Amino acid sequence: MNKPSMKPSKRSRGATALAAVAGVAAAAVVLSVAELIGAFFTARATPLIALGSTFIDFTPPWMKDFAIATFGTNDKAALFVGMAVTILLLACVLGIVAYRKWALGVAGVVLMGAVIVGSVVTRASVKPVDAIPSLIGTLAGLVVLRLLITRLWRMQEWPDQEADLAAKEPDRPATTRRAFFAAAGITAAASGIAATGGRLLSAARSNVAAARESLKLPAPAKAAAAVPAGVQSKAPGVTPWLTPNKDFYRIDTALSVPEINAQDWELRIHGLVEQEVRLTFQDLLDAQLIESHVSLTCVSNPVGGNLAGNAKWLGMPIRDALKLARPKQGADMVLSTSIDGFSASTPLEVLQDDRDAMLAIGMNGEALPLEHGYPVRMVVPGLYGFVSATKWVVDLEVTRFADSKAYWTQRGWSERGPIKTMARVEVPKSFAKVPAGKVAIGGTAWAQTRGITKVEVQVDSGPWTETVLSDEASLITWRQWSLNWEATPGPHYIKVRATDGTGEVQTDKRADPVPDGASGWQSVMVTVE
Repeated sequence: MNKPSMKPSKRSRGATALAAVAGVAAAAVVLSVAELIGAFFTARATPLIALGSTFIDFTPPWMKDFAIATFGTNDKAALFVGMAVTILLLACVLGIVAYRKWALGVAGVVLMGAVIVGSVVTRASVKPVDAIPSLIGTLAGLVVLRLLITRLWRMQEWPDQEADLAAKEPDRPATTRRAFFAAAGITAAASGIAATGGRLLSAARSNVAAARESLKLPAPAKAAAAVPAGVQSKAPGVTPWLTPNKDFYRIDTALSVPEINAQDWELRIHGLVEQEVRLTFQDLLDAQLIESHVSLTCVSNPVGGNLAGNAKWLGMPIRDALKLARPKQGADMVLSTSIDGFSASTPLEVLQDDRDAMLAIGMNGEALPLEHGYPVRMVVPGLYGFVSATKWVVDLEVTRFADSKAYWTQRGWSERGPIKTMARVEVPKSFAKVPAGKVAIGGTAWAQTRGITKVEVQVDSGPWTETVLSDEASLITWRQWSLNWEATPGPHYIKVRATDGTGEVQTDKRADPVPDGASGWQSVMVTVE
C-alpha cells in the first residue's frame, strides 16, 4: 500500500489557494454588508472608516510625518490602499486557517469582528447601537466562509495521494469545483452591489451638501479690509495670493468627512467658566460677524512645502463667545474638540486678544466646504493648525494646560504652536531648466501676526540680495516677493530667507516638523542652459 506523500500535492496546494479566495470573498461580504446597513447609521459606523480612524489615532508622529511628506494631501488615499492590502492578506490567512481547522478560523473571524466593533464604538459621537452594521456584517461573512469552505472539503473527498493524481476524477469533485467558483463569483458580485448600494443610499439620505449650497451667509458687521492691488508677486507662476477653496490644503484626522446638519449643530462652552453656554448655528448667523483674510499653516509643512493657504473667512469672534461664558481666574487654555474626536489646545489669551480668532462659517465668500469644517470651524491667526484650527468643532472646554492634553500633545507634539518665520521659492521650481539671461525668481513668505519686512535670495555662495516685496495686506496674511536674476549657464543653487516684523531673521537651523514646526532655509537647484 502506498503511503501518502509528505510533500503537499498539486491538489492540496490548489485547495489552499481556493481557501484563500474563500477568505477574501468572506471579507468582502463583511465590509459590503456593513456598508449597506451602515447607510442607516452614522458614517463612522462602517468598518473601513472605523478601522482607518482608529489606525490614525494610534499612528506615531514619525509615521504621520512620513505619510504627509510622501503622499501630501493624498495621505488618506494611501491609508485606504494600505488597509486594503492588509485586509486582503489577513482574509487569505483566515480562509486557509478555516479550511484546515474550522474552529480556529471561526475564532479568527470573531476576533476580527471584535476589533471592528471595538473600533466603531470607541469613535467620538458614536453610540453602541452603531455597532450593529459591523456585527451583522461579521455574521454574514462567517456564513459565507462556511459555505465556501464546505465546498472545498467536499472536493477533497477524492484521494489526495500522488499515486492517484493521474487517475480520472469522479464527476462530483469537478462539479463541486465549478460550483465553488460560481459561488465565489456570485458572492463577489453581490458584495460589489451591496457596497455601491450602501454608498448611494448614504448619499441619498444625506441632505447636508444641498443645505450647504442653499445657505445664504449674512453680511459681516465688520468687513475685511480692502486688499491692496499689488499683493500678487510679479514673478509668473507664483501661487495665487488668495487660495481658491478647491486648492486649499487639507490635513486632518477625519478619514470620512463628517456631514453635520447645521440645524442640529451645537457648540458647548464649559469648564472653568462662570456659566456654561450652548450656541446654535442660528446664534452664529445672528451674531456680530467679522470678515478677515487669514493665512493658515500646517505644522507638518516641510521647508518649502505647500501645506499653507490664504483665504477670506467669515465668522463670530471667539472672544465674544467666551465673554458669554466668562472664563474663571487661573484658566489658561481652551481645549476645542471636533465631532470626530480630534482636539486642539489653544492658549486662552490668544482667543481673547485682538487678532480676530473666529468660529468661521464662511470661506472665500461661500459657506465652508464640507472638507474644511462645515458648518463651523476655528480660525486662529498666528498658530499652527494642530493647536488652533479645529474643524467641525462642537466643544470648547476652558481649562489649563496642566490639566488637559490635546490630540497631538498626547503624541509628543508641543502644547503651543506659534508659526515660525518661513519663506519659500516657488519659481523656478527645483531641478528646473531655464534659459540664460533674465530669470524671474519668486515665492511667498509668512510670519502670521508679525508680518514680513524683508525677503533675501542667495545664488550659490554669492551675497544675499534683497527682493522686491509685494504689497502687504495685513500682518496675519502671507506676503509674496520677486527678483529678476541674470542667470549664467550651469547648475545653480538658490536659497531664500525672510525677516519678520520684529526684525528676527529666519533661522538656517534645520528642524523637523516634530514637535513644533519645521525650520531652515529652502534651497532649490536649477540648471541654466
